[in-house]
Amino acid sequence: MLNVIPPAFILLAGTLLLAVLPQRARAFAFPVFPALALAQLLQLPDGVLLTMPYAGWELVLLDADRLSRVFGTIFALIAFLGGIYGFHLKDRGQQVAAMLYASGVLGVVFAGDWFTLLVFWEIMGVGSLVLIWSRRTAAAGGAGMRYMLVHFTGGSLLLAGILGKLAATGDLSIGLLSVDEWYHWLMMLGVALNAAVPPLHPWLPDAYPRGTVTGSVFMSAFTTKTALYVLARAFAGWDVLYYGGIVMALWGVTYAILANDIRRILSYHIVSQVGYMVTAVGIGTEFALNGATAHAFSHILYKALLFMGTGAVLQATGRSKMTELGGLLPQLKWVFVLYMVAAFSISGAPLTNGFISKSMVIAAAGEAHHYAAVLLLLLASVGTFLSVGLKLPAGTWFGAKPADITVQPLPRNMYVGMGITAFLCILYGVWPTLLYNQLPTPVDYAPYSIAHLVEIANILVLTFVAYWIFRKKLAPHDAVALDVDFLYRKPAPLVRTVTVMGTNRVFAGFERATLWMASALAGLARNPAPALQSLLIGRKSANRREYNADDARPRLQYVMGLVLLVFVLGAYLGLR
Repeated sequence: MLNVIPPAFILLAGTLLLAVLPQRARAFAFPVFPALALAQLLQLPDGVLLTMPYAGWELVLLDADRLSRVFGTIFALIAFLGGIYGFHLKDRGQQVAAMLYASGVLGVVFAGDWFTLLVFWEIMGVGSLVLIWSRRTAAAGGAGMRYMLVHFTGGSLLLAGILGKLAATGDLSIGLLSVDEWYHWLMMLGVALNAAVPPLHPWLPDAYPRGTVTGSVFMSAFTTKTALYVLARAFAGWDVLYYGGIVMALWGVTYAILANDIRRILSYHIVSQVGYMVTAVGIGTEFALNGATAHAFSHILYKALLFMGTGAVLQATGRSKMTELGGLLPQLKWVFVLYMVAAFSISGAPLTNGFISKSMVIAAAGEAHHYAAVLLLLLASVGTFLSVGLKLPAGTWFGAKPADITVQPLPRNMYVGMGITAFLCILYGVWPTLLYNQLPTPVDYAPYSIAHLVEIANILVLTFVAYWIFRKKLAPHDAVALDVDFLYRKPAPLVRTVTVMGTNRVFAGFERATLWMASALAGLARNPAPALQSLLIGRKSANRREYNADDARPRLQYVMGLVLLVFVLGAYLGLR
């Protein structure tokens, strides 16, 4: 029975345990549970392994195959590395939220039906939201609220599509979906929102830079790649994803070049790099799906390392804008070295994991005769090296150091986490079959061809030359580049005035009217005579005095007379 325990349940158990353990024990326990989950999922056989009856349906809690296993492997691995990177944390909330987040991710990956997937999808959203709010700043609070609203919308779209599918087919099993049904489109939109497909993407560069140092490492690895897994599982071959992915690749890299905050640059590059994967899913061939899976695996490693490096800068200086940084190389030289491993990886440099995976996507586009996609994705590669490999390190580690900046020492565990992650980026780049043998279908691709090496060398060298020529114009500026969220943020005050404030005024009017009516009825109950007099005569009595309860009481003789009358009548009727 132990061999069919869902890996997500191991992390859920870890979540409960972390909630009660003392700080020192939590630090040691955090990496242990992802390691146990990784060991568990690696020995799972293919097929449906665990089901549960619920409300007349058979829910599939554990369904393993090569696609789910490769995604589960990298998710569990990065949770382990994130635990090492965040070993110094004393914040129980962050540790519990990160473990809950990871459990939701693994639950989605190994879910065999849409209902189970949706439950873990929402668990994933709760964990990531807490990691944003754990920063405990006003900006993080606002970003977290927007993140919550956006992902509530995405989850609602996914739920509506699932209910539509259930009503039409009575089937909850996860499989490849057609483009012919309206409810499939609702499901795709809900998943695409989590994948940050434009114009549904502004939540990502809004939220990720405002998360905690460790929390953003987890967020960079989990949400969009989990969505990519669902797209590959259920929506492969949809043309809309092919076009959306190309837009993502170019859109993200453009805004990354314009950004000033170092973690915002990396956030936009998540949009760009996931665009490669979404394009491959849209192409839908076996080679393209292998490329999307391989690039997701590589991306999770180097993007986590990038966020580790920039998080280390934030941890040491308390700053994340390039206009407020510079000259950090003497104090943070090892952070720079490890960061550059990831920067070359995301740029697709030889001997890194980005080289062996990004090229698969581009080669798959060429094999499917999508030559425009090949050119546009290569163009996006130029912008990637320009912003992540040149502009960001130049503005952070080189140049003049601000006089008011203080560099605090970093915990050793942060260097250990970055070092292991950098080693894996190089290991998979040097030994590509280590990754290729895990992919969903057999791979017949040799990345280290002369043509590919010459192509990448040209891109890197020419991009460096262009940057050196235009480096002054590319210098960071403390400005905000407006994204598509401007279209709904700008009219927000007007909408708030018309809807929220207008509704408040209507309710306030009803409240005043109700209070006036209550006051009038109270006055009428106390002294109805003036009101009846006004009603009968048609006007107020000119000499009416102010009401006095003592004056208005009936005289004692009247009361006694009435009592005597009642007594006499009662006696008379009784004698009869």
